[in-house]
Amino acid sequence: MINKEGLPWVVTPGLLGAVLGHLTKRKDLLYGGALASLALAWFFRDPDRYPPFDREIIVSPADGRIVAIKKVKENKFLNTEAYQIGIFMNVCDVHVNRAPATCRVVDIWHEPGEYLPADKEEAFEKNEKRYYALERLDGVPLLLVQVAGLLARRTVPFVKKGDELLASERIGMIKFGSRVELFVPVEKAKILVNMGHKVRAGESPLIFYPWEANGQEKTEE
Repeated sequence: MINKEGLPWVVTPGLLGAVLGHLTKRKDLLYGGALASLALAWFFRDPDRYPPFDREIIVSPADGRIVAIKKVKENKFLNTEAYQIGIFMNVCDVHVNRAPATCRVVDIWHEPGEYLPADKEEAFEKNEKRYYALERLDGVPLLLVQVAGLLARRTVPFVKKGDELLASERIGMIKFGSRVELFVPVEKAKILVNMGHKVRAGESPLIFYPWEANGQEKTEE
């Protein structure tokens, strides 16, 4: 399946190659356009994903490689000490990002910046970003950040403030190579990955975080 955000990118080179190839009688233009369309179809692929059946598992929001695991003071939404987990997506990874847990979208905002290579440590601090403030159903806050990179110049949200999402539901995408950061409160979190691990959006467990007894679902029971 191809994500709808990628359809114009996929169709345009194939159509252009077909038209130019027909007008100039050059088969190389026809084949070149077709190959470009196939390559872009691969990039914009959007396979179904199935999360673990465990509400205490926070899953990866992105495909890619773990490039950062550290404790930081997160002041934009969590307002507490948090684990920051960075995931670098190369151009071969699926670029659709997914909800790390069943949650509510508290807020979304954009922050302009530079376009340094996304695998660099300073990319998170300096590059353009889109923030997703999320709240798990038991009240645990999560902050997901899409970070633009050298090639990725656009982040695309699929959700809006107030939406309720299931774990692994599509939340947005970044076009071309990029990076995603996830912030989770340190207090009860148990990290389940190490540096260099490859992860899959919506499926790979990142963090075990016990369900809060005073959370919404617990109260309703």
